[in-house]
Amino acid sequence: MSRGRFITLEGGEGVGKSTQTKALAEALGQRGLDVMVTREPGGSDGAEKIRGLLLAGAEDRWEARAEALLFAAARADHVDKTVRPALESGRWVLCDRFIDSSLAYQGGAGGLGIETVRAINVAAVGDALPDRTLVLTVDEAGERARARDSGQSDRIGGRPKDYHRRVEAAFRIIAAEEPERVRLIDASGSPEEVTQRLLDAIQDLLP
Repeated sequence: MSRGRFITLEGGEGVGKSTQTKALAEALGQRGLDVMVTREPGGSDGAEKIRGLLLAGAEDRWEARAEALLFAAARADHVDKTVRPALESGRWVLCDRFIDSSLAYQGGAGGLGIETVRAINVAAVGDALPDRTLVLTVDEAGERARARDSGQSDRIGGRPKDYHRRVEAAFRIIAAEEPERVRLIDASGSPEEVTQRLLDAIQDLLP
């Protein structure tokens, strides 16, 4: 049995990752692929418990290094319990956020440095790296996020605009450094148009 493919969707707040992850999964399912959708932080019992620690409470509950370590711990459990078994069984795995979120949020915006956070995650993920990472970008993302959350953002999503600008800049740096794996996807236009752009960006991986 051949190994499945691992596709991650990334981006700042309000770009439509969750919606497009589901839409892409449906589109791939229509092509006869066995697809599993998961998310981070979360995706396994242990990781979901850590999710509660990470996203609830005051904005300054954790400093950037502790935050990065907690994300890595959740990621290790997620990979061991959910992602790796699915890939080894031949399933395609679509994940709403993965390692690149840590690189952008704690590494870029949080000031730890992208390479420092990458090193923290090496032991967590082992060889379970995405075959393709799709970073959704859209100019009005901040407004969309505020409309979506109606003032109820979690402790990370509710951080100042400057923090989220640094997140977006970090995603672009990552994409420039790894153009084969990471693709920037214009998330403007209709949902159907965005889904088609995602499909186009993984065309070379499709059987």
